[in-house]
Amino acid sequence: MKKVIGRKTKISLPEWEIEGVLAKVDTGAYTSAVHAEEVKEELEDGHQILKFSLLPPHHPKHTGNLIQTRNYTIKKVKNSFGQVEHRYKVKTKVDVMGDQIDAEFTLSDRKKMKNAILLGRKLLKGRFLVDVDLVPAKSKKQIP
Repeated sequence: MKKVIGRKTKISLPEWEIEGVLAKVDTGAYTSAVHAEEVKEELEDGHQILKFSLLPPHHPKHTGNLIQTRNYTIKKVKNSFGQVEHRYKVKTKVDVMGDQIDAEFTLSDRKKMKNAILLGRKLLKGRFLVDVDLVPAKSKKQIP
């Protein structure tokens, strides 16, 4: 049975030591996205490694940790203005409403956006129904 999820929900990214961060649910986006800074590719021991930090420094859940992975690709993504961008895509586990899900996130500059993390259709499909009336606990109608 699918779980009902609101237009925003708290998630955790345990492999990256990020707990209880608010993410926007976006059924218009195919791939999930997360704000990343200090993104750079480096060659170490003959292998390409992607290094980055997550969430803007002013974000309450910002850890400042530098994440390193060999498990990444580059993907063409259309932004909200219809322009094609090339973004790094990384894989990790995400905890959404108690479910541990293997997920892919594109790394993008979301510092001008209200939410540093966006959950797209690929992550939601087959797992969740979206009720846009449901919002996090500080609002009038709470998620059960």
